Amino acid sequence: MKFTLSWLKDHLDTDASLDEILYALTDLGLEVEGVENPAEKLRDFQIAKIAEAEQHPDADKLRVCKVQTAEGETQIVCGAPNARAGITVVLAKPGTYIPGLDITISVGKIRGVESFGMMASEKELELSDEHNGIIELPEGEVGQSFADWLAQHDPAKVDPVIEIAITPNRPDALGVRGVARDLAARGLGTLKARDADPIPGTFPCPISVTIDADTQERAAPVFYGRVIRGVKNGPSPKWLQDALNAIGLRPISTLVDITNFFTYDSNRPLHVFDADKVAGGLRVHAAQGGETFLALDEKEYTLEPGMTAISDDNGVESLAGIMGGLESGCTEETVNVFLEAAFFDPIRTATTGRALKINSDARYRFERGIDAAWTETGLHHATRMILDLCGGEASEVVVAGAVPDFSRAYKLDTDRVQSLVGMDIPAEQQRATLSALGFTLDGDMAHVPSWRPDILGEADLVEEVARIASLTKLEGKPLKRAQDGVPRAILTPMQQRERTARRTIAALGYNECVTYSFVDQASAALFGGGDAATMLENPISSEMSHMRPSLLPGLLQAAARNQARGFADLALFEVGPAFHGAEPEEQHLVAAGLLVGHSGPKDVHGARRAVDVYDAKADAEAVLAAIGAPAKVQILRDTPDYLHPGRSGKMCLGPKKVMAVFGEVHPKVLAEMDVKGPAVTFAVYLQEPPLPRNKTTSRGSMVISDLQAVERDFAFVLDADVEALTVVNAAAGADKALIEEVRVFDEFIGGSLGEGKKSLAISVRLQPTDKTLTEKDIEAVAEKIVQKVTKATGGTLRG
Repeated sequence: MKFTLSWLKDHLDTDASLDEILYALTDLGLEVEGVENPAEKLRDFQIAKIAEAEQHPDADKLRVCKVQTAEGETQIVCGAPNARAGITVVLAKPGTYIPGLDITISVGKIRGVESFGMMASEKELELSDEHNGIIELPEGEVGQSFADWLAQHDPAKVDPVIEIAITPNRPDALGVRGVARDLAARGLGTLKARDADPIPGTFPCPISVTIDADTQERAAPVFYGRVIRGVKNGPSPKWLQDALNAIGLRPISTLVDITNFFTYDSNRPLHVFDADKVAGGLRVHAAQGGETFLALDEKEYTLEPGMTAISDDNGVESLAGIMGGLESGCTEETVNVFLEAAFFDPIRTATTGRALKINSDARYRFERGIDAAWTETGLHHATRMILDLCGGEASEVVVAGAVPDFSRAYKLDTDRVQSLVGMDIPAEQQRATLSALGFTLDGDMAHVPSWRPDILGEADLVEEVARIASLTKLEGKPLKRAQDGVPRAILTPMQQRERTARRTIAALGYNECVTYSFVDQASAALFGGGDAATMLENPISSEMSHMRPSLLPGLLQAAARNQARGFADLALFEVGPAFHGAEPEEQHLVAAGLLVGHSGPKDVHGARRAVDVYDAKADAEAVLAAIGAPAKVQILRDTPDYLHPGRSGKMCLGPKKVMAVFGEVHPKVLAEMDVKGPAVTFAVYLQEPPLPRNKTTSRGSMVISDLQAVERDFAFVLDADVEALTVVNAAAGADKALIEEVRVFDEFIGGSLGEGKKSLAISVRLQPTDKTLTEKDIEAVAEKIVQKVTKATGGTLRG
């Protein structure tokens, strides 16, 4: 957003300096991105007068001039055709920087004659493109600063241009009026009153306006217009051209320049049609799709279904809120003009502009939100300027639709400034601030002005008060300590569990990855996702179209990138959410690890080996132990399809409470993800293990029995398809109080056992707590173990 200082002062009565205004703008949240101050670069140039001008002895086109300066008479060699005695000129003394030439003047000799400076042209001072001669001033005091002279005689040439950055939530600051309002609220001046008297029409408007019902409801609530006949459309006056030129807009004609002026002056985009080129009435409607439209940028666009268009009997004449049409555009021959002021839906405007790739000042403002309540007033202001500059006669105003009601009010709690921001601002000052910003106060309710769509709650009122008061007044203060000197814990149990898991996996030698929560559809499908429920409506790219069902796709993609760069042995992990649905509660927190390649580098002792399922199992058990999961878990086979069916398992508290899965990644998945195996993985579901009942900050004391433990070995002949876990669980259940551990230590298949049979040997450790075990006690437990295993497996004790 660009504007000149004089333009700002058209709305703000202020004596503040440029530096004070610039500081206040940034402090108010309207960050100053740049300032172009012509007076600064002209400050070293002075007014001088040529006393004599004689022909150069060795050059026909050069003159040797005696120039009167503040320091006395000096000699300057000049080649300008208008250099002559008696004229007042602009002097650059030695050491002066010439912006148009990008040089610094020094004393020199020109064809053997010394020259002590130069007399400048307008192009050399970047005032215009004129360079056929030096500047001739009608009057001026010798020695006076040229910048000061311009400020008195042609102030537009030294008018500072300010450029500020506008955040999307402040559309009101896209008009100079809105910027002035903020500065006035800060106390840098007074906001000038603006004439709001309507301009009455003297004849019925010959052009009717209608809005289709569905369009009025969704895209174009209101449309104002009127015809002004008998106008003279030529070049706009100098003040208007200077204002537009200063902000980088090219003056076109008075009618067009007036619409551009109000776009920047009041954030009120307008449009003018040549009324004689409009066939019948104007209709605002949704495009059917396929209509062609020749815009003012001389490009033809094909409209898509649903785009808001303004059409007459000949077809589309304007793209609502974005750009007018060339067919009905105003020219210097225009004598009758139809002036439009309307309000268009921000989302529909943004969608249309993005689809057609049209960027315009109107679109930029409509898609951020303009002041709908000022639509009719803006029409009258533009009418007054057209009548003043172009003459003519205005018709009555035609209206289609109605201004939407955006009125809303929020409670003003003056104590919340202290609690939310930490600033002590008196209640009366808070109320005065909001009043200066255009809020209407009714008791403790603040009614939001129509030009502030960003105010959506009580906290926004507090923000406005603090912003105007200046957040630089915030003072840093230490936080209050707890009365007992020890601050309470601020992390939730799940946050603590997440931190513990991350530190534990890192301590196991893994490197942490942080990957996107989005993956491509093909990768998501490999891990049980990729359906419509987890598909993004507007993805960043096709490679990020779905929410990840698992952390493993991102880890495998990271492994593939590392392998492509020569790193074959990897240990990667990530802690974060995975998604099994579209609802907020359909996500789960996972700590996942991936081992690829071998256990270490090659060495002379041959200790290097390929990673296997037991590496993943051990690491998953370590994470579960660290986060406080129960030590005794079941390991079941029913694992996800992306794991090898015979080399994977899941750790459960019962068949439905899955705390972790581990195993070898399926070879088909590795091939799809372009990863060279072997690769094993684990995933710990951090929300599944039950939280401890006792919320203490320390561990309980360790209980150790001082009685002798006893170990007994058993070997059972079983069917070959019986799982070792079944044997272990059956043996452990024989006496849960006495049996401390059951461990498989041997397996034998074939031989004298016969086909389809195997021998499985287990070691059972008995740990008494109250008395030493006798042989009778041991035999009793052993008998229970044999019975339990026989019943659970159908096997027999091996002789």
